Amino acid sequence: MERVRARAPLGVSGSAEPVKLRTRKSKLYSKKPAGWRERGVFGVSVTVFSVIFRLVNCFLVQTSFVPDEYWQSLEVSHRMVFKYPLSCWLTAGLYGYETWEWKEGIRGYSYPLLFALLYKILDLLHYDTVQLLILLPRVLQALLAAFADAKLYDLVRRWESPDVAKWTYFCQLCSWFTWYCCTRTLSNSMETTLTVLALCYYPLHGTKTQNSSWKYLSLVSLAVVVRPTALIVWLPLLLHHLWREENKLKLITRQGLPVAALTLLCSTLIDCVSYGKWIFVQWNFLKFNVVHNVAEFYGTHPWHWYFTQGFVVVVGPHLPFFLHGCALASKRHRVLLMSIVWTLLVYSFLAHKEFRFIYPVLPFCMIFCGLSLVKLRTWRKPAAGALVALNLIPALYTGLVHQRGVLDIMGHLQHLCDTTDPQSSPSPEVLFLMPCHSTPLYSHLHCPIKLRFLECPPNLTGREDYVEEAAVFYADPLQWLRMAFPYKSTLPSHVVLFDPLEKDISAFLDGNRYVKQAEIFHTHLPEGRVGKKILIYGQ
Repeated sequence: MERVRARAPLGVSGSAEPVKLRTRKSKLYSKKPAGWRERGVFGVSVTVFSVIFRLVNCFLVQTSFVPDEYWQSLEVSHRMVFKYPLSCWLTAGLYGYETWEWKEGIRGYSYPLLFALLYKILDLLHYDTVQLLILLPRVLQALLAAFADAKLYDLVRRWESPDVAKWTYFCQLCSWFTWYCCTRTLSNSMETTLTVLALCYYPLHGTKTQNSSWKYLSLVSLAVVVRPTALIVWLPLLLHHLWREENKLKLITRQGLPVAALTLLCSTLIDCVSYGKWIFVQWNFLKFNVVHNVAEFYGTHPWHWYFTQGFVVVVGPHLPFFLHGCALASKRHRVLLMSIVWTLLVYSFLAHKEFRFIYPVLPFCMIFCGLSLVKLRTWRKPAAGALVALNLIPALYTGLVHQRGVLDIMGHLQHLCDTTDPQSSPSPEVLFLMPCHSTPLYSHLHCPIKLRFLECPPNLTGREDYVEEAAVFYADPLQWLRMAFPYKSTLPSHVVLFDPLEKDISAFLDGNRYVKQAEIFHTHLPEGRVGKKILIYGQ
């Protein structure tokens, strides 16, 4: 072959140019082996597989996690788009119910606006069926989560190697808590998605990541707008970038401040228009949750809870691989580890703690798990099999079984919207005698029937004798019912309750001729006022 290259072309005398052979495009002639990215997963690209996987994930999560996935997103979005002339009891107001957070202005409208736009499109197309209103926001969240999964794979592939990227991606898809949370309409889910996308453009020292500071700063700013506590996760990473940057003043004045100011300005304008007055939500959020510590009203945990329970549950079966990966990690990974530890420490100082608060650091943990699995070699396949099996059980149980009753009950109540002649029969009125915000409301019914539930706003008045409505009811249920409904004409047509309460108010139900119409499974693990089953009584 070398002699052919050195030979002069025929018909050209005296030419010393070598013959240029045609490059073979076939992969059979390539010296570089095809990577996992080119082969994909089961014959499809990583992005396509991620979309398929998360859509399946979306349809296999049919349970409720926390009230915020409805009351801080879908209920607000529904109220923004659909204007019902309601005369609902007590606090439902003119167009639906809004929780105390929205009345006090500590929540921003930027995240609910995303679903409100989706609802508006359905409304304009006359496809605003209750099934689509429930499903499409979760499908949108699933697609965003799939995009973040694919970008996480690309990120680790640039930072490390295709092998580490493959196993990090595997760990991300295996994670039971990611499966449980990522397709829900929680601000924490969007915060986590934006955190992963921002990390893709973060200039980690010692990696091939291009310096796209304005891109990652824009995504971080969006995450902070969606949930201000996102700044906790990013503070170590931002300070590390500033410390490594040669021209610190330029980074702050030409990129950091303009991006943050523009994002905050857009967010503030959205909030001012939505609230109908000048308001700065981020300050209100900080004032109520940090200065006044209002969140403590909804429960407290000991300072070590995240280290002894919260983080252990969220990471789940990945924990030994995460610890092994931390021991193997190089110097450049320390900033990620620092962000994880810092986040756990800061949240530990807050009295009110929840699993979902630390969800945004879970993708960071998966990178360390990927490093661990690559090094195992001999035990890699058994370890991968164990991860799948140990995560599959809690993923399917929590997604299909645990706490599903509060959603199933709304499906049973939807037939109340089918009143054909409201003049001949009285309009249905439903009373939820359950812990406050146990179920979603109009976003899962989509019709103007009267609904009432027990309220539990925190003590915002400073009164020492303050007791919220739910606590007053549970202290003496029959007395509360007698006071709330002094006449038979004011009684609701349907009562929804957890089964432990049935015995306590049986006199009220029997005396007013209520009949049990449905009994729906909720959970195998009842706790406090929450029972195994939900009951519907009707007159």
